[in-house]
Amino acid sequence: MWLSDAANATVRLFLAPVCLCCRAPLDTPLRSPVCPACWRGITAITPPCCVICGDALSVFDADGRLCARCEAESPPFSRARSAGRYDGPLRALIHALKYRHCRALAAPLAALTVRAGADVLSGADALVPVPLHAWRAFTRGFNQADDLARAMGVPVWRVLRRRRRGPAQVTLSATERHANVRGAFALTRRAAASAPIRRRLARSTVVVVDDVMTTGATIAACCRVLADAGVSDVRALTVARAPTPPHARRPSLHRLEPASRR
Repeated sequence: MWLSDAANATVRLFLAPVCLCCRAPLDTPLRSPVCPACWRGITAITPPCCVICGDALSVFDADGRLCARCEAESPPFSRARSAGRYDGPLRALIHALKYRHCRALAAPLAALTVRAGADVLSGADALVPVPLHAWRAFTRGFNQADDLARAMGVPVWRVLRRRRRGPAQVTLSATERHANVRGAFALTRRAAASAPIRRRLARSTVVVVDDVMTTGATIAACCRVLADAGVSDVRALTVARAPTPPHARRPSLHRLEPASRR
């Protein structure tokens, strides 16, 4: 213990490291590049939530169990969950992982996600990380979704590829995001050409993994490719979720009946 304390004291003295999120000085920089207060400050997504996509529901929608989007159109996954809201410390952590190459954050973020997504991971045969286009993977040097998946303790199947390069989703509106990923993903050439791989996919339960779900366009596009390949159960798991604004529940038919009689 004293060696650890001495090492942390030495690092504090000569390097003066600060928290990646709040920039406060770190007491134990060798343990984590993020201070305990910022880890505790992550906002978990708690009930009421949509039972399919995991999006937060307003108190007015809580009895419906489904968000407006899942009521209107069933998504291509059976269920999706996220560890926390995409704001505050969690947003800063994901940005540090993704854009500042702080890859050591993948393991603690994955652990956080595994705890939140235990029901999604239950019975899963494999994780499928959302792929980057080859050029973006080359320029970034890594795929954050792959780093997260490898730290979750479940086999990782890299059976998807991004075949078309487009603008980053973060720069686009919701409608543009869906258009941007339409037809952008496919099975890898090896998976598409291998009968054993296709048979393994056809009887499996897989979980698509990514860092953030915003509109769900990217996750949905990947899930559709896997479903079309015959995967028996496709699920989704992300570190963070950008909740959609609360929607008023659609009035039920029996509430409309009095008006229809007039």
